[in-house]
Amino acid sequence: MRALTENEVRDAFVNAAPDELRVVALPHDFLLTDWDHLDFWAWRDPRTRGRGYLVTERDGEATGVVLRVADGQSRARSAMCNLCHTMQPGDQVALFTARKAGAAGEQGDTVGTYMCADLSCHENVRLAMPLAPSEIRGSVDMKIDGTKRRTEAFVERVLETAGVER
Repeated sequence: MRALTENEVRDAFVNAAPDELRVVALPHDFLLTDWDHLDFWAWRDPRTRGRGYLVTERDGEATGVVLRVADGQSRARSAMCNLCHTMQPGDQVALFTARKAGAAGEQGDTVGTYMCADLSCHENVRLAMPLAPSEIRGSVDMKIDGTKRRTEAFVERVLETAGVER
């Protein structure tokens, strides 16, 4: 992923209202981000509980979505992240929703998926050892490519009815 400035990150969000953009809190280590090793960038808001952000490149442009984490705890013993396909203890995977971009989002339409609760998918796929005894670990490169593809597909679902050109 190419290096982004703070303004580029804020401008990338396709499903954020202007007042939401004002309160976007970047991580404290933003300036130390190693962009060369990121396929996408995701983080939990350090100031607003229940909010997260995901930024990826789409046709060479940064595209971001504001995420909301669902309230409540999972009773599952384990769960799988739908982005990185990593098995985690149930409390380390959460349902994240994103308001759709454009008119659909203004009417309240959302999309959701289960993700690593700390949004560390880009790190989890790079681990060489399985995270769970029953997890089958394929090639790390294949996991990275799959995670990037599924992340881009999630962003596409957010943009689906917004009339944004591909």
